[in-house]
Amino acid sequence: MYDSKLPQEIQRVPESIDFPAEEEKILKLWESLNVFQTCLKQSKGKPRYSFYDGPPFATGLPHYGHILTGTIKDIVTRYAHQQGYHVERRFGWDCHGLPVEFEIDKTLGIKGPEDVAKMGIANYNAECRKIVTRYVTEWETIVNRMGRWIDFKNDYKTLYPWYMESIWWVFQQLHLKGLVYQGNKIMPYSTACNTPLSNFESGQNYKDVVDPAVTVTLPIVNDKDNASLLIWTTTPWTLPSNLAACVNAQMEYVRIKEISSGRYFIVMEARAAFVFKEGDYEIVERFPGKALEGLIYVPIFPYFDYMRKQGAFRVLVDDYVTSESGTGVVHQAAYFGEDDYRICLAAGIISKDQDPVCPIDPSGRLTKPVTDFEGQYFKDADKNIIAHLKVANRLYHQTQVKHSYPFCWRSETPLIYRAVPSWFIRVEHMSDTLQKASSETYWVPDFVKEKRFGNWLREARDWAVSRNRYWGTPIPIWISPSGDEIRCVGSIQELESLTGKKITDLHRENIDHLEIPSRTPGQPPLRRIPEVFDCWFESGSMPFAQQHYPFKNVKEFDEYFPADFIGEGIDQTRGWFYTLLVISTALFGKAPFKNLIANGLVLASDGQKMSKRKKNYPDPLEIVSKYGADALRLYLINSPVVRAENLRFKEEGVRDVIKDVFLPWYNAFRFLMQNIEVYIQENNAPFHYDESRLSQVNNIMDKWILSFTQSLLDYVRKEMALYHLYNVIPRLTKFIQHLTNWYVRMNRKRLKGKDGKEDCMLALTTLFNVLFNIIKLMAPFAPFLAEHMYQYLKTLTDTKSDSVHYLMLPEVVESLIDTKIERAVLRMQSVIELGRILRDRKTIPIKYPVPEIVVVHQDQEYVDDIKLLELYVLSELNVRALTLTTDKSRFGITLRAEPDFKILGLRLKQDLKAVTTAIKSLTDAEINDTVKRGYVDILGKRIELSEIKLIFKADDVTSHKYEVLSDNDVLVLLDLTPDSSMQQEGVAREIINRIQKLRKKAHLVPTDEISVIYKAAGDLAQVASDYKEFIETAIQATFSLDGHGAQNNAVIIEEKQQLKGNDLHLILKGTKKVSSNNVEGPFVNWLNIELYRVDSVYGNDYRKGMVLIPKGTISITDLKNEISTLFGLYSNFDLWSTNGLILNDASLNKLKNTTIYVTHVGCKLHEKITESKPFCKFVNFKENGVQGTLLLENPSGIVTLQEQQYKDVTAIWQKNTH
Repeated sequence: MYDSKLPQEIQRVPESIDFPAEEEKILKLWESLNVFQTCLKQSKGKPRYSFYDGPPFATGLPHYGHILTGTIKDIVTRYAHQQGYHVERRFGWDCHGLPVEFEIDKTLGIKGPEDVAKMGIANYNAECRKIVTRYVTEWETIVNRMGRWIDFKNDYKTLYPWYMESIWWVFQQLHLKGLVYQGNKIMPYSTACNTPLSNFESGQNYKDVVDPAVTVTLPIVNDKDNASLLIWTTTPWTLPSNLAACVNAQMEYVRIKEISSGRYFIVMEARAAFVFKEGDYEIVERFPGKALEGLIYVPIFPYFDYMRKQGAFRVLVDDYVTSESGTGVVHQAAYFGEDDYRICLAAGIISKDQDPVCPIDPSGRLTKPVTDFEGQYFKDADKNIIAHLKVANRLYHQTQVKHSYPFCWRSETPLIYRAVPSWFIRVEHMSDTLQKASSETYWVPDFVKEKRFGNWLREARDWAVSRNRYWGTPIPIWISPSGDEIRCVGSIQELESLTGKKITDLHRENIDHLEIPSRTPGQPPLRRIPEVFDCWFESGSMPFAQQHYPFKNVKEFDEYFPADFIGEGIDQTRGWFYTLLVISTALFGKAPFKNLIANGLVLASDGQKMSKRKKNYPDPLEIVSKYGADALRLYLINSPVVRAENLRFKEEGVRDVIKDVFLPWYNAFRFLMQNIEVYIQENNAPFHYDESRLSQVNNIMDKWILSFTQSLLDYVRKEMALYHLYNVIPRLTKFIQHLTNWYVRMNRKRLKGKDGKEDCMLALTTLFNVLFNIIKLMAPFAPFLAEHMYQYLKTLTDTKSDSVHYLMLPEVVESLIDTKIERAVLRMQSVIELGRILRDRKTIPIKYPVPEIVVVHQDQEYVDDIKLLELYVLSELNVRALTLTTDKSRFGITLRAEPDFKILGLRLKQDLKAVTTAIKSLTDAEINDTVKRGYVDILGKRIELSEIKLIFKADDVTSHKYEVLSDNDVLVLLDLTPDSSMQQEGVAREIINRIQKLRKKAHLVPTDEISVIYKAAGDLAQVASDYKEFIETAIQATFSLDGHGAQNNAVIIEEKQQLKGNDLHLILKGTKKVSSNNVEGPFVNWLNIELYRVDSVYGNDYRKGMVLIPKGTISITDLKNEISTLFGLYSNFDLWSTNGLILNDASLNKLKNTTIYVTHVGCKLHEKITESKPFCKFVNFKENGVQGTLLLENPSGIVTLQEQQYKDVTAIWQKNTH
């Protein structure tokens, strides 16, 4: 409890922390302070940092991919704000297109355009409009819970009329530049969605499938042997549309006689062995493919026999035919393949303006004149076509083949390539311009830009932007019935002036009926074409449309364009990244962004795609509720996925962030706050953080951690300028490990004031400075935990900022950087680590002192660095003496070298043997020279020191006395021969350790005054007596046999233990008020709760807790809710008592002051251990006629209430009770 006589009150930091629960509190704090909007207000007028957010669809819930990209964007934009920029962050929604329509088609059972026509476009679009914001609330909840700051209120949606109007303007500009045309082009086509897809859409979803593969005969007209050409295809449904065959003019072809049948066939020579059975054919004649050009063959089907007049059913030549598959004679269905179309067009078999030979309807059903298979879905028709070929004696061979085939990214149905009349934007001619624009952007990682994206740009195709659909931005082209007159409208105002109608919405149902009068008197009016835009065109136009440019915000657009940063998944190289670049380059000649991060994909732990159906990944919100958003953020950012590689998501990885990063960081912070409180109490003086005190720091470890912190700030600034998030997090986590494992641990006594008031103040100021800098540095990465710590630290500073996120990134203080000290400490750490390994080898605990450590290094500077930190080496390794030398021969040490075969084997391969011999023959002097230079030249090869293993050999005298170890740089010899006094000191240290553990077990803090009473036997009693003063100095308390001076104090905790085979009884007494759970129980009814084979969110050590029942009874539902909250259980469970499964409230309320067991549903309780004592420590109180019980921990071992605070809580309880 706070002592009013003290000059300053310090808010106690709990011993443990529930990260998710604290994050929820921080969210409420941000909301109450309106922190995000306040940040924006504070940065108003500062230089702008612009950011474009790619719009997701709200027809599904966010997954780990969205959370990953959202985290990357949040970190980058938070960091930009910290650097003094004004960063607007605006959320966007993709509302149109196939994802929405496909959902409606499934729901309403719509199979094709006829069904839409029956219900009407207006009704259909109304249904689409209903679902576009289905999960907006959930999105906002999850995004906010992840700590991402983005403006949902000022969002943009692609269905807003003002957004659609800007898209019209973009398209009109492209039309005016002559970049828009209509054409029949072979396009990837989705029969399920009744619409063509762009080339980049079709490339998004390839699958391995098994298809029929048929070899079909083409009898050559008037051939001397009645020979047939053989063609091969995996799409039998295209054979009715065959118009030609194609061969490679330059390759060799053969006329073959099949021995078993006597028939003659013509195929490419390179494919003959794959087509015919071995030994069943002979080559009759060889000739180049050119010799086959013009040969006429009998059509496979008669449906398009009239095409003979245009030169159909003959052999054509083209070098796209290869020897890699098939027969070397390729079937040509002109309107079902890009090459087929090109070749048949060049041969004059088809023309651009003729009716396409494309007997398939929008839903993929075969049509007239293919009467034999009319109405059959193209994949279903395959087997019937094959049967027909067999009857007609045109089927030579039939098998199956497994190959990669494109599927519709929305409906998961196979795509077909077919001739589709579409509206295109010319892109092919822009390839060089696009590559130049892309080259002026910066990508992380850069190989994605150079390879994946660069290759796509080099092969850029004209972009089909029209879709034969309904829910989308209508293409603003009005055309005359003859097609001679076209008007491309660029704004609502223009359409109103042309039609004389008021326009409030641009969707099809509102404008399809509008007519534009012809410019030519007497001609019929122009009607709008039926197509809508590809939704990728809408999202690719967002830099302009989100600002309603050019109709509004012209100045703002100029300031925001191009964006400083965008980021999405690597799959967007053929999606949003591409469409953004095409539109912007076509309009303005430059890319719409400067910097880009492309992340990889998040997969399930087994490497498979995450699947709701397979349930092969944990729900994101479940992970957040278990470990917190900060832990998930750091796990994702500190993974290969930020380098555009794939991540196999593993829950234990998130848990490890808590264990390895957050808990050490939190413990260092808690240690600081505890010792500030100790400083105030012991010195009766306030603590106020004053940065100017740092100029007085002269302790070398203080100087090191201050320098190390500033070096970290400098590193982070440089790496973040390069958008290298993947380099920042490892360095941050490494820093926290150095802070906790080295600085805090090695300076505990100083921080506790053991070296005097002034030194303590400087040490505390140093640690405060470090942690204050780290929370500001970590704020963009772990915004919740940084805020949590800041709320404590700010009370000890002059800052008036309510949130850490109002603070700017600290500038690097060059004067605090001392690279020599950083180098010296790094070397000291190496020596200490080697010493610890040597101790571990001989299983000698650090508590037991050893006589001597010898450090050998040929560089005098290295030896001097260790001398500078001698006291720390002696203390950390608990060694009595340190010897330093540059001469290893003093200790009979010689060197020999061996290659690191794992590294050199990969590099040298066949040269390894000779190099190995040379390395092994290096003399001691040559090895010393290698160590000095860092490499050696052997047989013309430069061999790095890291590729060599150095083996130190000690003579018999040295090896008998010392343990020897090296890290290829420094050599450490450790004398582990202890004398009796060292053994006794080690036992004394063991006693100290047992007392401190007991303190922790009783949840005591350093300011809690105690006395220790001991009872010991044998040698242990002698050590306790001889080292009494040593022990008291360490524990800062009296240590006695009789408990003199502590007679009036209560027993806090006592324990009987075994130490070195002797009994040790320790009793801790003090004024701390702890209820004796052995004497009295809680004043209210209670239940012990124990998890049985069920995991707690806190880990396996925290399976026991309590539920207080002040009203006397509780329902099963309420009890389960209490248990879920207590242990973080988010799936159903059963409750058991020693009597069996608890099924109803009546049986539950018969159980009082006993133990309830929690099991998985259906799991039986086999072990029943009755526990009559409460699991958790508690305090009973009686105040002003009100009595009750407060738990000091819950679950057992996790502090929920500092006992000093209990009076404040009981006062609130009394007030509520009355």
